[in-house]
Amino acid sequence: MQDLEPYYNWRTYYIASEDDRSPFFGAVYSEFEYTNTVYNYFIHPQWDEFGSSTLYLKILFVDYDKQFAILELIGEWNDALYNDIMFLKREVIEPMLQEEICKFILIGENVLNFHGSDDCYYEEWFQEVDIGWIASINFRPHVLLEMSRFNLDYYIASGGELDDLNWRTFQPSDFFQKVDEILSRRLN
Repeated sequence: MQDLEPYYNWRTYYIASEDDRSPFFGAVYSEFEYTNTVYNYFIHPQWDEFGSSTLYLKILFVDYDKQFAILELIGEWNDALYNDIMFLKREVIEPMLQEEICKFILIGENVLNFHGSDDCYYEEWFQEVDIGWIASINFRPHVLLEMSRFNLDYYIASGGELDDLNWRTFQPSDFFQKVDEILSRRLN
């Protein structure tokens, strides 16, 4: 797991630690000192911690004018034991909502498991995006199945093209446009 780095090809467009509107503004990273773990396996030091002991993320891109953010996740999403959604919502999403971000793309190919609890924070997040949306990209089938058991598919769009999207071939704005088109077709 220590070799799984957050996607870095968009760093020429956006770096969260250099964005004074980002929850991770001013974060300092080591390339050599591994401190965070998932399942007792060290993860790459470029991943950001936000209070969870099993789930980490990287804000890959934010466009404040178009009001969207792209977040890549790694680890185990565990609401049952660690209330990960509370930490994600309070420490990352709420500061972004205050900056009027209302469209969230969650890349989940490195989310290994999901353990649900209730849907209160998801419902709250869904209501707060108002005219926006929350989309999950490339989450593993067993993770999506478990999320659907807790009715999270009501709040987070998934399935179809979103489950097999080769997002690394896009520039950030083009990727957002593709996801937005997919969700617009679903709503119409």
